[in-house]
Amino acid sequence: MAQMYYDKDGDLSVLKGRTIGIIGYGSQGHAHALNLKDSGCDVIVGLYPGSPSWKKAEQAGLKVASVNDVAQAADIIMMLVPDQIQSQLYEQAIEPHMRAGQTLMFAHGFNIHFDQIKAPPDVDVTMVAPKGPGHLVRRVYEEGGGVPALFAIHQDASEQARQVTMAYAKGIGALRAGVLETTFKEETETDLFGEQVVLCGGITSLVKNAFETLVGAGYQPELAYFECMHELKLIVDLMYEGGMAYMRYSISDTAEYGDYSRGPRIIDEHVRKNMEKVLEEIQNGVFAKEWILENRAGRPSFNAMRRRDAQHPVEQVGAELRGMMTWLKKSKDGGAY
Repeated sequence: MAQMYYDKDGDLSVLKGRTIGIIGYGSQGHAHALNLKDSGCDVIVGLYPGSPSWKKAEQAGLKVASVNDVAQAADIIMMLVPDQIQSQLYEQAIEPHMRAGQTLMFAHGFNIHFDQIKAPPDVDVTMVAPKGPGHLVRRVYEEGGGVPALFAIHQDASEQARQVTMAYAKGIGALRAGVLETTFKEETETDLFGEQVVLCGGITSLVKNAFETLVGAGYQPELAYFECMHELKLIVDLMYEGGMAYMRYSISDTAEYGDYSRGPRIIDEHVRKNMEKVLEEIQNGVFAKEWILENRAGRPSFNAMRRRDAQHPVEQVGAELRGMMTWLKKSKDGGAY
């Protein structure tokens, strides 16, 4: 059983006298900054001049400055802008100001693991990665709880990296729920795999293919949407609360029998082989290289795929049906910087 660390394992006094620079004020950025501020830490948010988030952060009672100024002022720099802009931002606005004793921190290991950012040898490089979206990290903290997180120590120049990282995790509320130690390699590779195979790529492809199968067989698109997409949340919520066993306890015996007998015919050995291939491409850097080059080229394939999927019939039908569901709330959180 992996060891979990809790509130008793972190000491906020370690952060006393240290300025924490939060780079970015999007989903994770706003949550980290506000939670740390409420935990009594000295926080300053780094944004580009003219950022629409600048006023928003100031209205929340936070100090805001340019990324260059934050890099000079902060003892701990947490990178919370999207992966694809981190390396350029680091090179232009942060690296020139790095000094011995600073801590460079991340919430995802992509740029360190794939050598897009190379920190000086005299700074600490660590990670605190909440396992939940930023709005949840903030909301649960305000309610007195916390969202679990992963932490990792990549470079410990000061020999205090662990204490500082655990204190940071305590400051955002993660130690209330528990944090698990990992490495930048493990976090990056498992995170990418989960996104591609299950959480995003796997789910959306499964939904689209199931929707197309029903509609192609002559069933109403609205019914296909409800069965293949809308009800997915109900099942995921049950699994989130109590695992697969609780989900199966809560559904009908007919549905449970279909689960056992038909599910493995859909996600079969052929799919498993494809999963292994996707994992191999993550491990050997093929995916990272492809994504890095895609961004350097101006994202032509990414933008084309985004436009194509936005026009998929399941999205058109879903938009109409969700428009009738007045109880739904749309998240406004983004990856603002």
